[in-house]
Amino acid sequence: MKKNNITKKDIWLFLAQAAVWLLMLLILPLATFISTRDWQSTSTSMVMVWRMLRAPLLVYFANFYIFGPYLFFRRRYWLFVLCNLVLILGINYGFFVGYFMFREHVPNMDGRAWIGFFSGAFMFLFLNTVIAAVAIGIRHFMRIRQIKQQLQDEKAKNTEAELAWLKNQINPHFLFNTLNNISSLTQIDADAAQDAIAQLSDLLRYAMYETNKKTVPIQGEVEFMRNYIELMKLRCNEKAEVSTNFSIENPQYPVAPLLFISLVENAFKHGVSSNRPSTIDISLVQSGNQLAFTCDNTNYPKDDADRSGSGIGIENTRRRLELMYKDRFQWEQSLNNDIYHVSVTVKN
Repeated sequence: MKKNNITKKDIWLFLAQAAVWLLMLLILPLATFISTRDWQSTSTSMVMVWRMLRAPLLVYFANFYIFGPYLFFRRRYWLFVLCNLVLILGINYGFFVGYFMFREHVPNMDGRAWIGFFSGAFMFLFLNTVIAAVAIGIRHFMRIRQIKQQLQDEKAKNTEAELAWLKNQINPHFLFNTLNNISSLTQIDADAAQDAIAQLSDLLRYAMYETNKKTVPIQGEVEFMRNYIELMKLRCNEKAEVSTNFSIENPQYPVAPLLFISLVENAFKHGVSSNRPSTIDISLVQSGNQLAFTCDNTNYPKDDADRSGSGIGIENTRRRLELMYKDRFQWEQSLNNDIYHVSVTVKN
């Protein structure tokens, strides 16, 4: 059975409610004392107020802490009504006993006495029913707020888990493509391949140890992107032209790690041909609180036999943008005259 641990919030809530009821109990006696300076009158006022409010007070706390959570919100409505009825009648037991004692001394009660009795009984029931409804209403409001908070916390946890899953896909994704490039290079230039492996080692070190935070400084991302582009250029021949532009005002500008690398990868995957002229133009500009990435490349679609990269990169990038920069990013992509264009602008 799950235990209900009492938290500081629960204690403060009880004290706040107790303070409100205490204020209602004391306000009339205090007013009496201020106006009369008579302790006897103040004491009489205190007793009178207590007799008036003790039943509503007990009904309120019983419904707030017992009947509401354990009966009403568990849909045990008939038991809830029965318990409240027993409580209200029990608290007002003296009223009914007094009536029957009065009836024994006055056998022939006229209609006005009956009306007075039933009016008093109705007022007792109505007042305590209203108090019970207020207690349930306040408890329901707090319960809804708690449920909403739990849903928000659960959503945040799911979002963090999804972001981690998306980012974890990036590492093997670009690693797969880079290893393909180095594998081809080993057949052409072994020394260059060795240098490329060392460069890949630096990339992996950054990806594994520097990107575990929600955001990283843009300076590290730029350096990572430069090295990555150099490795990607290994697959390019003399017919390919690759140009880059990095303009950063604030090297410490925070950005989601590895956010644009899939778009760079996509440009090399689909923008380079072995026998036709190819162009790739990559730009990353940070100014103020805005970061703009653009990439234009020739478009040479791969056939179904080429499964390198598996096409998950762009989808992951868009999903990460939606999760981390909701309502704070713009995405544009187009294909005109065999030039694929993608532009992403984010704001902090």
